[in-house]
Amino acid sequence: MYDDTQPLTEHLEELRVRLMWVAVCFLLGLIVSLIFADDIFRWIRHDALHGITVHALAPGDSLKIYMQISFICASVITTPVILYHLWQFVSPGLRENERRATLIYIPIISILFLVGLSFGYFVIFPYLIQFTTQLNHQFGIVETYGIYQYFGFMVNVIVPLALFFELPVVVLFLTRLRIISSVMLRKFRRAAYFLLVIIAAIITPPDLISNILVWIPLTLLYEISIWVATWMEKGIESIDPEDE
Repeated sequence: MYDDTQPLTEHLEELRVRLMWVAVCFLLGLIVSLIFADDIFRWIRHDALHGITVHALAPGDSLKIYMQISFICASVITTPVILYHLWQFVSPGLRENERRATLIYIPIISILFLVGLSFGYFVIFPYLIQFTTQLNHQFGIVETYGIYQYFGFMVNVIVPLALFFELPVVVLFLTRLRIISSVMLRKFRRAAYFLLVIIAAIITPPDLISNILVWIPLTLLYEISIWVATWMEKGIESIDPEDE
């Protein structure tokens, strides 16, 4: 680690500058997202809402959706910038090998988040809509969806899944800090499986197939997390043998 240390005021000034860069990036991403929000909604309307009649139940529903799409897209655009500036802020306190390792987290986190979004949007959400439609027909209920409620339901399904896909990276980071270990993850494997079953049941309808569709990838992510924790521990042993 570096011997030279910055005064607290310099750290705060650096943090302020980096937060300003993040804010500027978010503002630019929001402007771009506002420009293309209409095209994005039309694509969602044609794809996820194809054949479904939706209604605006309040005068501001369209505006809410327009802004929600823009903020989500701007957040996705800004996330790599936030991670990069966070890495730049903490990297002076890391060894060279640690700086290289943590820099890899940035594209991995972004890729896993996009994979999670895609899985939720293209796999889980269509099945949930099909399930609820069949249930409505079984009960003889006429489907009248509010566009804002429909879109909010979709966001509430796919965003949590996208966040769960970050689990391997979180485990990798916590393992590097030696907060958790692969032994700990293996020890609590059964409890974790049970917890993942509960999570899958919460974010899906009370249907076995939908629960399994969500539980399987979450379980695979947990097993991948055990593997990456083991890999990180071997790397720590080879780099910092004096700490063992």
